[in-house]
Amino acid sequence: MTDSDHTTRRTFLGLAGGAAASGLVPIVTVRTADATPAMLSSAIRNIVGEANVRTGKVKLDIPPLVENGNTVPMTVSVDSPMTADNYVKSIHVFNEKNPQPNIGNFYLRPGAGRAQVSTRIRLADSQKVTAIARLSDDTFWSVTADVVVTLAACTEEAI
Repeated sequence: MTDSDHTTRRTFLGLAGGAAASGLVPIVTVRTADATPAMLSSAIRNIVGEANVRTGKVKLDIPPLVENGNTVPMTVSVDSPMTADNYVKSIHVFNEKNPQPNIGNFYLRPGAGRAQVSTRIRLADSQKVTAIARLSDDTFWSVTADVVVTLAACTEEAI
């Protein structure tokens, strides 16, 4: 960075601060986008296209009740031998109410040895979480779990 870069930034910040103080800059309130069932359906269709998604073969280990939705542990596993002829190509995780419904895409190869992924996800509210696996024969299998997200007692408002 050169001194002119700093001067330009300082000048900009000074002008922006002065404009805000004088009321010339509107105050913008940012709020998260509300997810819709159509957004979830669209995100799933982006992955599976027009293919039929069957229930089974996929297991989703996620707590049914969490106190804090910021870090929810989750493991997705798929019943597969993971051989060169029969393996899981990918695992995709979706949620119902977050602004971004597709929260994870994991790509596997037979050499992975086991069709399993573990991570932590963020959930904005109580909602359904869906995991979909694409197998090497291009079939799709899914499982859905309900997760209830509660508030910690110290953050609840008095009635």
